[in-house]
Amino acid sequence: MPDQGMEAPDHVVVLAMQGDHRAQSDLWRAHRPWLAAVLLSHKPRELDIEDLMQDVAVKFVSKLHTLRDAESFRPWLRRIAINIAREAARTLKGRGDRSIEDDVYTQDRFKGPIEVGQTHDEAVSLLEHAKTLPIEFREPLLLRCVRGLSSAQIAELLDLPRTTIETRLSRARKMLREEWLDRTNRASSDEHKEACSPGTQGI
Repeated sequence: MPDQGMEAPDHVVVLAMQGDHRAQSDLWRAHRPWLAAVLLSHKPRELDIEDLMQDVAVKFVSKLHTLRDAESFRPWLRRIAINIAREAARTLKGRGDRSIEDDVYTQDRFKGPIEVGQTHDEAVSLLEHAKTLPIEFREPLLLRCVRGLSSAQIAELLDLPRTTIETRLSRARKMLREEWLDRTNRASSDEHKEACSPGTQGI
């Protein structure tokens, strides 16, 4: 089921903009899930997503009064998340931090297989490869497959035509299918080589 936070009424946004703490809290809880997918799309693997979510939350509360139009709330919040991910990446550059896995957002909250017939483990493996796709394909794919947003919701969030989103999703899935087939063929080739190697003959 798509995240209900994408349908948050504008009057709730207006109340939050006016400093209503309950409205701010409700907005944050509703929008937090898809924000995680946006951060996952834009952040380096070395950065901890929970730390970035805290930074987004602080900026969300401190800057909400500057928002002029309630209808632009979701793109505004997405831009905050992207800017924080990029700023953190610049800070990280050159430090050589160890990679931190994002299992909480790719496994525990995974919405379903990318392709019909794939197992959960296979789909999670493909999602790891999805993080290496160009950003214009990566972000809509993760919003769709990790958070379960519809094409219309993603189009609204990214401020793009729905047909553009559907095209990018189709191309992203095609790239992942090709990667999966290539990986499967390599695995089969390696198994064949091992079976035919002198050390395995006669076993």
